[in-house]
Amino acid sequence: MGRIKSIIFMIMLLFSNSIWGQSRFYGTLKDENEKPIVSASLILKDSAGKITAYTFSNDLGSYTLQTDKTGKFLLSISSMGFEKKEIEVLADNKQIKTDIKLVTKYTPIEEVVINSVRPIKIDGDKIIFDAKSFSQGNEEVVEDLLKKLPGLNVASDGTIKVGNQEVEKVMINGDDMFDKGYKILTKNMPVNPIDKVELLQRYSNNKHLKGIENSEKVALNLTLRKDYVRQWFGNIQAGYNFGLENRYEVRSNLMNFGNKSKYYFLTNLNNTGFDAVGDINHLIRPNRQGEPSSIGDNQSAFSVLRFGEDLPNLKKKRVNFNNAEMISANSIFTLSKKMKLKLLGFLNTDENDFYRNSYYSFSSGNTSFKNTEDFRGRKKQVTGFGKIDFTFDVSKTKTLEYTGKFNKTNLKNSSNLVFNKELLNEKLQSNNQLFDQKIVFTNKFKDNKVLLITGRHIIEQTPQHYTVNQFLFPDLFSDNANNTAQFSENKMKFTGLETHLMNRKENEDLLELKLGVQNRTDHLNSVFQLKDEETILSEPYGYQNNLKYSTNDFYFSAKYRFKFNRFSLLTQADLHQLFNRLENKDKIRTQNPFFINPKIGLDWRINSKNKILTSYSYNTTNAKVLDVYNNFIQTGFRSFLKGTDDFNQLNASNFILNYTLGNWGDKFFANTFIVYLKSHDFFSTNSVISQNFAQAEKIITKNQDFFSITSNIDRYFKPIKSNVKLTLGGSQINFKNIVNHSDLRKVRNNSIDYGFEIRSAFTGIFNYHLGSKWSYNQVKTMISHSFTNNMTFLDLSFMLHKKFNFQIQSERYYFGNLDKSSNIYYFTDLEAKYILKENKLSFSLSGNNLFNTKTFSNYNLTDISISKTEYKLLPRYVLLKVEYRF
Repeated sequence: MGRIKSIIFMIMLLFSNSIWGQSRFYGTLKDENEKPIVSASLILKDSAGKITAYTFSNDLGSYTLQTDKTGKFLLSISSMGFEKKEIEVLADNKQIKTDIKLVTKYTPIEEVVINSVRPIKIDGDKIIFDAKSFSQGNEEVVEDLLKKLPGLNVASDGTIKVGNQEVEKVMINGDDMFDKGYKILTKNMPVNPIDKVELLQRYSNNKHLKGIENSEKVALNLTLRKDYVRQWFGNIQAGYNFGLENRYEVRSNLMNFGNKSKYYFLTNLNNTGFDAVGDINHLIRPNRQGEPSSIGDNQSAFSVLRFGEDLPNLKKKRVNFNNAEMISANSIFTLSKKMKLKLLGFLNTDENDFYRNSYYSFSSGNTSFKNTEDFRGRKKQVTGFGKIDFTFDVSKTKTLEYTGKFNKTNLKNSSNLVFNKELLNEKLQSNNQLFDQKIVFTNKFKDNKVLLITGRHIIEQTPQHYTVNQFLFPDLFSDNANNTAQFSENKMKFTGLETHLMNRKENEDLLELKLGVQNRTDHLNSVFQLKDEETILSEPYGYQNNLKYSTNDFYFSAKYRFKFNRFSLLTQADLHQLFNRLENKDKIRTQNPFFINPKIGLDWRINSKNKILTSYSYNTTNAKVLDVYNNFIQTGFRSFLKGTDDFNQLNASNFILNYTLGNWGDKFFANTFIVYLKSHDFFSTNSVISQNFAQAEKIITKNQDFFSITSNIDRYFKPIKSNVKLTLGGSQINFKNIVNHSDLRKVRNNSIDYGFEIRSAFTGIFNYHLGSKWSYNQVKTMISHSFTNNMTFLDLSFMLHKKFNFQIQSERYYFGNLDKSSNIYYFTDLEAKYILKENKLSFSLSGNNLFNTKTFSNYNLTDISISKTEYKLLPRYVLLKVEYRF
């Protein structure tokens, strides 16, 4: 069976390379005086009038166009100031040289307006993509279209990046609904209403900061076709598996985007493993730490215990045994020219099942043992989230913004865990309640000066109740117990006030001054109990915590960016005066440290194609509540962790170097990013590990080194109409720890990743996306272990007719350190669609895991263990779907 799968996969691989027959048109454009015409638009259209290729003439007036089709074509040439010209050409898989002369256009009218559709248009900091020009006809949701736009990278989880920069938001006609939770939009909104996709460079989240702040942020704006503006429209899609497995999907969208009000209602129900929302935390807690008015973005309460929900690095639809229901109602109201109100409501319920078998081999010093785990778990989650955004333009230069958020998440986890042939039943009930308010006043009191005043208040709590029906700790406790229980909770309150002044000088220098105060108070409580049935036998000493930890941070930051032609020099100093207070029972301790965090950076734009960014910073960070508690807390069914019981500030030096060659949208673009982090002090652990339990205490050690380099190259090859991407990266971390009363051990982790991708951009019936990635990992202590894994994929897309298309997606995984009988895995998915009535009614067939691969294993190395974990996968299913658009 394995050989058959390999042969099928290689045939598909070879098939993707049998498409190189093409016709090439080339030549020069000149005027009546034999002077070259620069930046003229050349568009090649087939007999049906569809664009098959386009280009612009270069500085010498030269052009090149290619097509893999044959037959008669129309070559259309346009340039400002010249008469438009159209030439009929014949494509017959040969090179055709055509030199063209354009006639100067004389017109007596004062104004000439020329309207033409270009696939890509650049307008200052805005890059505009014509959606129709990049659509291949098989797109269903916005995410499908974005994957085909040059320069945009859409990860398997829906994260959108331009180069290495994640987009800030995805807007609709200039309005944002979901902030950093944009995946809810891109994974659900139908693609047919989209007219243009605008990429906004040097984007500012605050409109008054545009042109003043030094921004490298990017955002996307979706503009709608005119016939979808101020109209109710949407779709409903339903799918069901009529086989033995009861699988279903239901998705619906209802939208209206007018000038004074915008509405977007959506729902998604499925048990096919599809993640319709992405990471909910990006919606609840969008993190923009470091930019103006981001005070409090890095603040959240902590949960001390995680349930066994680890999943392999596969597409979620392969491992996500779910039963999800999601509904979201979102509105934007323009109350007046000065006031705008945004309302967002979100409710998500889900039931997830987890299946895994693990083999764990521990070895350190004279201690070695082996553990086995057979885990069957279920998680029930209900998340409700509401958000209010109110914006009031006091004047053209003054704006007041209020944001209020409320979130409540209830989790119920249960498991049957066979640990070394002994059955354990775990139950964990977790709750999270968040109330977050922020107000921002912006005053652009001069064209180049802005004052921002920000206030924020956050209240969050995370209670957890955890029980295990077996007693695994006779080596730790003498009680004759038969089960254990723990209650834990972190209550957090945060209040902050900050004033931020930005002054852009006439010579382009930028001065930033920031003054603020932040207060965070944590109340951490944990109670660990040994029980006989329902009777509490004891609450062991050293395993209970009840402390209050508060920090007041008074800070001042001065930042000045000098502009010298092609150079920008950044100097920055952040001054912090802390007032720490730690209350533990009757013991109260205080600490008042003062420190300065300096930073220096250089931005060198060598020329229009080459850019270097580099910076060095020295940072002192204050310990958090999970660093300072004094007794053990249970963090897993057999693990305990203890803090340092003391105040701590850790020091680190950070060096960054970034080099880019080329610009966005160029045929060739390369980027290299290097990070070196020297932790002069860092948290490590002193661990005692045995077969039935593991206890670790946090300790502070010296000199941890981390080095990372990532590099990628993007190159578009016109002869094959394909974009090639090469990636190479590696990292090394050196740290120290203590295990089972050893001396301080030196540990080194090395990793190297490299791979390639090729994505076609044909206008014919066929397209492909091919790639492969290798990962090498090594762990060194007294001995060395290493392994290499590989993942290869091939996606084929066929547009056989404007009403019928299908796609095949294939993946191959190889694990170097697993047995040959279980180290290679194949997956193939199929999606076929028939359009009965365009933009109205369609039917599709969706097949997942067609090889019916039932389990998936991976291999993991640490400095103390080797483990192999086998996961259960969603079985093969085929859904018949129907979609109706209105």
